[in-house]
Amino acid sequence: GKRKRLNTSVLYDSDESEDSDILVRKVFAKRQCIMDEDESSEEQQPDKTCPAENVSTNRKQKVFAKLKELARQRATRRSCSSENCEDSNGEAEIEEEPLCHSPLTPTEGSETDSDSMKDFIVEEEEDDDDSTEHVERLSTLLTFVVVVLVNSGYIAFFPVSRCDHYVHFKRIVKAFLINAIDDTFLSSLYDGTRQKKYAQDMLLSLHYLDDRFIQPRLENLISRSRWKDRYKERVDCYPDVRIILKNPKNMSCQACELNRYCKFNVLLSGKLYNSRTLEADDFMSDDKQVLKVGMVCANRTRVYHHLKHFKYKLYVDCNSVAELDGVEDEPVKDTVERLFSQLEDSGWIQKRYNALEDYMNDADSFQEEK
Repeated sequence: GKRKRLNTSVLYDSDESEDSDILVRKVFAKRQCIMDEDESSEEQQPDKTCPAENVSTNRKQKVFAKLKELARQRATRRSCSSENCEDSNGEAEIEEEPLCHSPLTPTEGSETDSDSMKDFIVEEEEDDDDSTEHVERLSTLLTFVVVVLVNSGYIAFFPVSRCDHYVHFKRIVKAFLINAIDDTFLSSLYDGTRQKKYAQDMLLSLHYLDDRFIQPRLENLISRSRWKDRYKERVDCYPDVRIILKNPKNMSCQACELNRYCKFNVLLSGKLYNSRTLEADDFMSDDKQVLKVGMVCANRTRVYHHLKHFKYKLYVDCNSVAELDGVEDEPVKDTVERLFSQLEDSGWIQKRYNALEDYMNDADSFQEEK
C-alpha cells in the first residue's frame, strides 16, 4: 500500500542560496528599469513647461564635479599622512584610488576625512531641496519595488553565505554529530531556539545544502522527465533503493507509463523520515515497493535517489560513528570535536563530500527524456 508522507517543508532560496549576487542583480535590474522610466517621465514634462530644470541639471553637474575634486584632495591628504609624502610614486598610485572607490565611502576615520565629509554636507545644503526630494522619491519608489517583488515571490531575503562549499559541508557533519549525542539539536535549530553564532552558521549551511546543492537539481531532473507524480512520491518516501537487472519485457514503464522495453526492477524500502530533523517514522517501516521500469527511468531513479536522500544517509553515518565511539562521561562539545577531528584526519569527511559532488555532476549531465 502507499504510505502517507509526513508534513515536511523545504525553504527555497531565493538561491539564490547560491549565490548572493543573484538577489542583488534581480532587484537592481528591476529598479534600474523603473528608475529610468520615472526619471524620463519627470524630465520630459519640465522641458515643455519649466526651463528652470536646465539650471537644476547644471547645478547638479557642478556639485558632482566639486565632489570629485574633494575626493581627489582627500585621497592626496590621506596618502601624505600615511606615508609622510616620502614616496612620490606611492602618492601617484593612491591619487588614482577615487577611480575605484566611492568618494563618499568613509575610510579609517582620519581627521582629514571628516573635514572632507563636512564639505560634502555643505554642498548638499547649498543646493536647494530639489536633489534631496529627488533622492527621497527614488528611495520610496525602490522600497515599493522590493516589497512587491518579495510579496510576489520573485525574490526572498535569506542570509547568504560566501563560505567555501566544503566549509558548509563540514558544518553539517558537525551538526549531525551533535544531534547524534543530543537528539533535540536539529529540531531546536529549525524552531529558532538556538541563536548562538555557531548554531546559526550550521542552520545556514543546512539550508545551503538543500536550496543550493540538492533541490535545484532534483527539480531539473523531474522537469526534464516524464515521470508520473505517483512514482516520484514513492522514490521520495523510501530512503533505500536497489535497481536490479531482470529479464526484459515490452510493457508500460511504471515510472513514465509509456510503452518501453523494461528490464529493470526498482526495489524501494526503508523508513519514512522528516526532511528537516531527519527523525525516522516507524509507520510501515517494513514496507517495500517493486516497480518495473525502462533503462532511462532506471538511470534517472538512481541519480535522483542519490541526491534526494544524501543528507539522510550522511546523518545515519554520523549517528553510527557516534554510537561506535564508546567514550562516556565526556562533555558533548569535547566528544564532538574529538570525533570530528578523527573523521577529518582520516579523510572520511572529504570522501563523503566527493560523493556529493559526483551525485551533483551526474544530475547536471543527465540527458533529457526522449
